[in-house]
Amino acid sequence: MAEFIKIYDENPNPKEIAKVVKVLRDGGLVIYPTDTVYGLGCDITKTRALEKIARIKGIKLSKANWSFICADLSNLSDYVKQIDTATFKILKRALPGPYTFILPGNNNLPKDFKKRNTVGIRVPDNTIAHTLVSELGNPIVSTSIRDDDDVLEYTTDPELIFEKWQNLVDVVIDGGYGDNVASTVIDLSVSPPEVIREGKGNLDIL
Repeated sequence: MAEFIKIYDENPNPKEIAKVVKVLRDGGLVIYPTDTVYGLGCDITKTRALEKIARIKGIKLSKANWSFICADLSNLSDYVKQIDTATFKILKRALPGPYTFILPGNNNLPKDFKKRNTVGIRVPDNTIAHTLVSELGNPIVSTSIRDDDDVLEYTTDPELIFEKWQNLVDVVIDGGYGDNVASTVIDLSVSPPEVIREGKGNLDIL
């Protein structure tokens, strides 16, 4: 059964963060807050954990289109091909914030993502998510916890999330109520940029 850990966004407790980071390093699954909806994730280098998430979502790992949570833009060159100045300016304006940007992936992607031409990158404006990724030292895979066949909106109450997911994951972080509007998804691997999904982030950044 999952552990339910309360962490405050304004001032994340280093002890609690270390506990969650250990779970991620050991290949565990974690539900965590972002600046949009709660996400389900794991360390992107842990194949078994990625496979578990794929099973939960009912898809093949090779078909998964998940995004990565990065700590900041300095991580990008680890996984993304050289980007032009115009693209970088958009990223700089928008991040951290409620956006997922699709960018051309490079050869440093972990082996489970090697066949991808593109990768979705998120840098959420949320201290808990940011601190987890910084302490872990790797991006965290991010996928939403809403069921595709669920008529309900995204669940915003961490206690209800825990009730539903406690037997599927290792940790549920209570970071307060989440939002129920997902991130705006913009494809920057094409020119002009293409809006794939309009969500919480507005389009003035383009």
